[in-house]
Amino acid sequence: MSVILDHLPELWQGLVVTLQLTAASFLGAAVLGVVVTALRVSPVRVLRAIGTAYVETFQNLPLLVLLVLAVFGLPEIGIQADLLVTAIVVIAVYEAAYIGEALRSGVNAVSKGQGEAARAIGLTFTQSLRHVILPQALRTVVQPLGNIFIALTMNTALAGAVGVIDLTAAANRVNLVEAQPIPIFVGAGLAYALLAACAGFVTGRLEKKLVILR
Repeated sequence: MSVILDHLPELWQGLVVTLQLTAASFLGAAVLGVVVTALRVSPVRVLRAIGTAYVETFQNLPLLVLLVLAVFGLPEIGIQADLLVTAIVVIAVYEAAYIGEALRSGVNAVSKGQGEAARAIGLTFTQSLRHVILPQALRTVVQPLGNIFIALTMNTALAGAVGVIDLTAAANRVNLVEAQPIPIFVGAGLAYALLAACAGFVTGRLEKKLVILR
């Protein structure tokens, strides 16, 4: 315990970076995930194919490979970006495939009559999706989105492998100095567990509230 207290500033800074990675990546993934969902359920065949290709590609590639390619490969072709920003973008693009699929399952759960009614009153596909379908779909996938958020939180630890000093990387640095892996990494693991528990609690409360409002 004393080793954690001795290095609390470094570990705290790592936790802050983890929170920044998580929040920014999830926000970006949510926005991109909505776009992917729109492509997946589009009446235009080419757009559906693009959405499917996106999901199949990123769901079948390891996140670490994408991080390494972005951080070490892009500078080779003249694309320079801040390390933290690069990690956020890569994680967001990766997780958007999962959010897109979760939202698509929610869209499929909405009664077809809702879409037909929207078209009957003159709404376009985009308008019906935005004002009628997606609001109802979101209520059915709160828990899956919460699970994706938790998985994303854990995946941010991979950013440490490409140089981002998140909680895992900060814990590793402390361990290199103190050589006490058990208390250091148990402490880091408890921090991740606390973040996951908080996310699960919020998701559960939100799910109950939205179910009541339906």
